[in-house]
Order: sequence, then structure tokens, then C-alpha cells
Amino acid sequence: MAISSTDQFFKNPVLGHPAGLFVLFFTEMWERFSYYGMRALLVLFLTSSLFDEGWAWPREHALALYGTYTSLVYLTPILGGYIADKIIGYRKAVVIGALLMTLGHAAMAVDTSFALYLGLFFLVIGNGFFKPTMTSIISQMYENHPHKKDGAYTIYYMGVNAGAFLGILLCGYTGEQWGWHWGFGLAGVFMFAGMLQFYFAQNIFGDVGKKPLKNAESDLSDDPTIKLNPFLTIDKVFIAISALIGLVWIINDPMSKIGGSDLFDFEVGPLSGSNFMIIFALIVFIVLLVSRIIRYAPVVRDRMIAVSIFAFFTVFFWAAFEQAGGSMTIFANDYTDRVLEGSAGTMFRIANTLITIIPLCVITWVLWMLFKQTFGKYKLANLILGGSFVIIWALVITMLYEQYTAEAPEVPASWFSVLNSLFIIIFAPLFSKLWESKYNPSVAVKYGIGLILLGVGFAALAYGASDIPQGAKVAAVSIIWLVLAYFFHTMGELCLSPVGLSYVSKLVPGRMIAMMYGVWYLAIAIGNKLAGSSGGMIDQITAEYSLSTFFLLFFFIPGGAGILIILLHPLLKKLMHGIH
Repeated sequence: MAISSTDQFFKNPVLGHPAGLFVLFFTEMWERFSYYGMRALLVLFLTSSLFDEGWAWPREHALALYGTYTSLVYLTPILGGYIADKIIGYRKAVVIGALLMTLGHAAMAVDTSFALYLGLFFLVIGNGFFKPTMTSIISQMYENHPHKKDGAYTIYYMGVNAGAFLGILLCGYTGEQWGWHWGFGLAGVFMFAGMLQFYFAQNIFGDVGKKPLKNAESDLSDDPTIKLNPFLTIDKVFIAISALIGLVWIINDPMSKIGGSDLFDFEVGPLSGSNFMIIFALIVFIVLLVSRIIRYAPVVRDRMIAVSIFAFFTVFFWAAFEQAGGSMTIFANDYTDRVLEGSAGTMFRIANTLITIIPLCVITWVLWMLFKQTFGKYKLANLILGGSFVIIWALVITMLYEQYTAEAPEVPASWFSVLNSLFIIIFAPLFSKLWESKYNPSVAVKYGIGLILLGVGFAALAYGASDIPQGAKVAAVSIIWLVLAYFFHTMGELCLSPVGLSYVSKLVPGRMIAMMYGVWYLAIAIGNKLAGSSGGMIDQITAEYSLSTFFLLFFFIPGGAGILIILLHPLLKKLMHGIH
């Protein structure tokens, strides 16, 4: 899409950046609030007893549904991004996506099976429109100011983590204390507020993000020496086969466990129908990927091989990291001593107050700075945003009041998930400085360190669970092990997660970047689905061996993968042909 100039956005800046950036900041903040708030509650709600107003599902069933939901969250943006980019434009995609997600949360506030599945469907489809569009708008806003892009994405990333932090904290508190469906409904309230705020302030973006013009596409920015590699008919057939089987498999997994309706109810030799079909789909996709890569010139081919290797190791990271919403949430709920008495309770009250109030004060200050620049022109959008913060402050004060007046405060099981966002906010600037220094390691070493640190976090959980008897369904170990696990997991995430997409854009020419981003999101989706499937084995492994053994698996597998990719550093360096 052609834009005449973006200088207009910098005439009345907020903190040195266009006011539109902060409209996106708060829109994304509310979306992350809703996503992580719902994610923190889903497994807890499904596995809680009927006495606690849950659905008393077996853990395997709950985690199968959780894995399917989180994997689809990373698959739908591939299609949604294409529709936004080619057909409806980014701004309309944001509004459609936010509205669909609002309907999804509203459905989940109703206590029926149909409403739950309908809500998850709307959330997945809405996310497909919303997720890929926000960063695209930022990219276009800063088209003529590339030197300010890093700062813009840093501010935007702050909004992402602030939303995740507040969503887990407040939806978790509301769901566990007032009722699960109140928590789901609260997530929808702020998603709706984010949609309205964006809709009524969207003129602040000028022409950015409007419906694309048909003649606006251009390959001038690409290297003209790179030969085009159009998709052949056989390529499209392979894509259709692998995509259709993969999608059916992802949906069939929870459907077969929960509803007893298995679309792959057959066997091929020693393999079940389900395993045979997913292996077949993966083989078809690998054949497709290899056949396309070998058609490129040697340098491009090698770099795409490097991206594929990194994507492969990304699967291992997310399969373990996404235990946070599954088996680690179960560990927090059923195996952790969350009732704090005496000095421990006092320390938790003070710590929770500080980590809640300080970030909220900072975000409220940012809101005030935005008000000063935009209130006159976008009054309704600002009133909606301001009203949302009044509700947030009321909830925070109510939560803290109840914790201070309780004789022995109980830490909500969902609370531990906020540690990830908290540690990111604290340590991200340190890692950013490290990557800019002379001590910046290669991407393979970063990946390896990230995977190893992830494994160390699970080693802490394995040690903490070492005294839990075989087959035990409940226990009361110290909360310190979960705190340590989230600390090491976040350190691993900071080493690996921000690096991945950056290197895709560096290694892959523009004409192929859409395909390789698709491969990347597919790898994350596979990792998320594996997280649900492997997490669902917690009861089986605990009964046959121990809970400590279950967590040790997530120490050895990511740790081993981390060591392997470090050993592959010379090969990867050669394949990257000078890209650092």
C-alpha cells in the first residue's frame, strides 16, 4: 500500500512517538489482557470439581482442548494476515478480530458446553484477524523513520506484557474468587473496550491500514537477482493435503478424548489412525518444503535451510514452555502450598501490592500523556479508555483489600503465571543491552542457552516435587519452586523468542518471507499442541513413576535440544552466509 508521507504522525508526539502508537499500545494491551486472562482460567475451570463450580474433567481431556486452542491461535494468523494484507486492510481486520474475540469471551461467560466451544471458535478466528495486523500498522507508520522503530516496538512490547500481567492477575482473581464465568466475562469486557477505543480513534492513523489498493503491490524492494519460484500445482496439492489433515488432527484429538468421536478410528500396522495421519501429513509437508527450497539459488537455499532448522528447535521450546498454562497450572493448583500465614503472608501482600501498583501507575501515566495530546480530537475513544482504567483500579483495590483483610491469604493458582510478564518487564532491558554489547553470542548459542534455561526451570520443579508420593493427586510443596521455574523459563524466553522472527526477516528474501513466516507459526502451533498432549500425560506418568519424573522429561528434552543446536553452530554459521 502506497503512503505519501508518515511525517504527519510525528508532529505532536507522545513520549517522542506518534500518538497512534499508544492507541495500538492500549488496544494490544486489552487483547493480551483477554487472551492471557482466559488462558489462565481455562484448565483450572475444566479440571476443578463440581463442588468448586468447575466441570471436573480429567486432566488429559482439559489439556487436549487447551493444546488444540493454543495451536490454532498460531495457525489462523497465516490466513487472517493474508486477508488483511490483500483484501480488507489492517484497520478493518483489527475491528473484526476484536469483535469476534469479544463474542468469544461473552459465550464463555455462559455455563454450557456449546457456549464453551462456540466461544473458543470465535476466539481462534478473531485472533487470526487481529494478531498479524497490529505490528503491520506500526511498520507502516514508521516507514520513513526506521531509526525509531526499535523504540516503537519496545513500547509496544511493554503494552503486550502489561496486558498479559493484568489479565492473568485480575481475570485469575475474579475467576477463582467470584466464579469462573465472571473471569471469562471480564476478559470480554476489556476486549470490547479495546475494540471501541481503536474504532473511534482509527482516523489518527491517516491512510495507514486502510483497504489496500490493487495496484499498490510492488516487488521493487526485493532483490531483482533472486529468481521467482512460483507455486506449482503439485505444491498447492501438497499444501492442501497437509493443511487439511493437520487441521482435522488438531480438532480430532480433544474430540476423540472428550466426545468419544474419533475420525481416525483405525490402525495401520503398529500405528493408531491418528498417529499415522499426522505422520503422513508431516511427511507431505517436509517433501513440499524440501522441493521448494532446492529450487532456489545456493545462498538463498542455505539460508532457508537454516530457518527450517531453527523452526525445528522452536517446536521443542514451545512444547515445554507452554506447560505454563497446562501442567504447571495444575501443579500450582493441586500440589503447591498457596495458603500463606504469618510473615510469609505479610511478605506476599507487600510484594503483590508493589508488583501490581507500580506497573499500573506507570501505565496510567502513559494514558494521561496520551489524553493530553488526543482528548480534544478523539474524546469518545479516550473516555472509553479512561473508563476501562477506572474499572481496573477498582478491581485492583478490591483484590488488595481482600488480601490484606484475610487472616491467611491464599495465592490464586493463576497468580504464578504473572511472574513471566513481571520478569520480562524487569530483565528485557538487560538482555537488550547484552545483545548490543561485544558479548552478544551467535543465534545458535542464544537458542541453545534458551532451551537449556527452560530445562533448568523444570529441573527446579522436579526437585521440588521429589518428595511427592507416586500417584499422588494433591500435595503442598513450597511456592519457591514455581517462582524459580518461571524465572528460568523467562530467561530462556528472552534468549530465544525475540530472536526467531527477527532472523526469519534477515535470512529470507521478501518474496519468500510470507511462506517462511507460515512455517515459523506452524512450528509454534505444533509446539503448542505437543504441550497439551504431553501435559495430558501428567496423571499417567505420575501413577507409573512420579510427578518428579514427569518434570524431569522437560528438563532432559529441551536441555538436550539446546546442547545439540549449540553443537550445530558451525554448520548454521556456514548456512547463514554472513548474516549475524
